[in-house]
Amino acid sequence: MSRDARWKALLELLVERGRLDVEEAAGELEVSAATIRRDFDQLAEQQMLVRTRGGAVVHGVSYELPLRYKTARHASEKQRIAKAVADIIAPGEAVGLTGGTTTTEVARALAVRSDLAAGSPALTVVTNALNIANELAVRPQFKIVVTGGVARPQSYELIGPLADGVLSQITIDVAVLGVVAFDVTHGAAAHDEAEAAINRLLCERAERVVVAADSSKLGQRAFARICAAEAVNTLVTDTAADPETLRRFEEAGLRVVAV
Repeated sequence: MSRDARWKALLELLVERGRLDVEEAAGELEVSAATIRRDFDQLAEQQMLVRTRGGAVVHGVSYELPLRYKTARHASEKQRIAKAVADIIAPGEAVGLTGGTTTTEVARALAVRSDLAAGSPALTVVTNALNIANELAVRPQFKIVVTGGVARPQSYELIGPLADGVLSQITIDVAVLGVVAFDVTHGAAAHDEAEAAINRLLCERAERVVVAADSSKLGQRAFARICAAEAVNTLVTDTAADPETLRRFEEAGLRVVAV
């Protein structure tokens, strides 16, 4: 197992369980305890975890993995959600994509749609996510608009007043939100308040808003609110979502698509 794969597995286990000890992690990953101790020390230096006597705990209450370590979580659900979101976007529309693993999959699903293989432009994509812009920039049929701002290392998103300046000057047909939490009462939310502010502005500039969220995000709360549930037109999630939770979203006026 490579170091990157091992780190990803360690961080996934840590987020799931809250704490890990060295022997437990060594057994799970089938490596030596010395290797795990070294991994924990290096991850602690990068502030991805907090070292404890004999193990590690998550870094803070609102722990957030960097994007590169989150791609494997609920991967199949995110790909199904992404295809369903891509299918409701019409050729020629202007689409806003926030950062995140699910919205990155939406970008990939749009890139392989045969009816978007040509056009002038086939789509206009507005994003504050550097990784999404990078993936779509090679598609000449897509017009890519990137906001300004300061890059946030965890999510590759541009945030701050420079991004505000671009978004305040445009209008889009649909905003696709990746969220860390979505609840009927508390709305859509992110871990970071500056990220939430950019996502909120993207929603305000859109004719309609789509939340793309796997079932683990539903009924959850996070620190920084993006928008109220009533500001969202469509929720696209997976079939593992709690039926009662989905019913409450529908009662709030949202169209719910479970795939």
